[in-house]
Amino acid sequence: MAEVAAQAKPPVPDGWRPQIVALDIDGTLLRWIEGLGASHEEVTPAVHDAVQRVLDAGCHVVLASGRAPHNMTEVADMLNLHGHGEQLWVVASNGAVVFRYPPMEVVHEVTFDAAPAVRAVLERHPEALVAVEERGVGYRVSAPFPDGELGGNTTVADVNDMVAAPVSRVIIRDPKATVDEFVALAEGLGLHGTDYAIGWTAWLDLAPVGVSKASGLEYVAAELGVPAADVLAIGDGRNDLEMLRWAGRGVAMGQAVDEVKETADAVTDPVNDDGAAVEISRWFPPSGGSGGGSSAGMGA
Repeated sequence: MAEVAAQAKPPVPDGWRPQIVALDIDGTLLRWIEGLGASHEEVTPAVHDAVQRVLDAGCHVVLASGRAPHNMTEVADMLNLHGHGEQLWVVASNGAVVFRYPPMEVVHEVTFDAAPAVRAVLERHPEALVAVEERGVGYRVSAPFPDGELGGNTTVADVNDMVAAPVSRVIIRDPKATVDEFVALAEGLGLHGTDYAIGWTAWLDLAPVGVSKASGLEYVAAELGVPAADVLAIGDGRNDLEMLRWAGRGVAMGQAVDEVKETADAVTDPVNDDGAAVEISRWFPPSGGSGGGSSAGMGA
């Protein structure tokens, strides 16, 4: 991932309450299926209720994910995010696409020439799988990905054709490689004009320089008139690093890798223990509870 200067953020002030709650999906709202690069497509009652309390308080919930847009609307539906009658703001494709829902209305998209970066990666990993997002449809892929890793429809296509025109996002996946190999690969290539995020496995997301969940959220926050200092962001992956740095309070899930925990302002419980609900409940407690303060979670 592109290097971002560390920020010395002050703790949130007494009485603080976020005006935007930005939530990663996989590993934050949805639990991972053991041994697979896919999530259980169900939301626990604790997470659902916590999110509803944010909306009931008149604050915004913004989903921010590496998922394609069409794979995020179903999560919004499960959470009933549109139950208050307003179109949602959603940050998709690691910040390359921002859309409103429902109905889906793309309001911001950033594309780039991915061909040089894709060629550079394939020179090192010639058997790697490549996927290019087709907004609203699914993906064009160089060969089928492991089951459950890509949502939506997939169409096999030639890699050169896939990156012949500017795209918003490219995924490169090598089931035979390790995450450490991909970390070293990305660091050694110097992908000019391209930012990247590395997943929990040998998975590389390529995006335009400067584009991340943080840049997508910055766009949304500006439209809503909310400063970054009034944003709570929760995530578990390396593609959440910029978002956790940018937000007034960035919180890592308990099962996140050390790099993510060390970047965050605090660490909540793991996803299997509804860590997102635990953190949200600090600021939006159930009826009869009390919220506020800034000491919960392990300091990061």
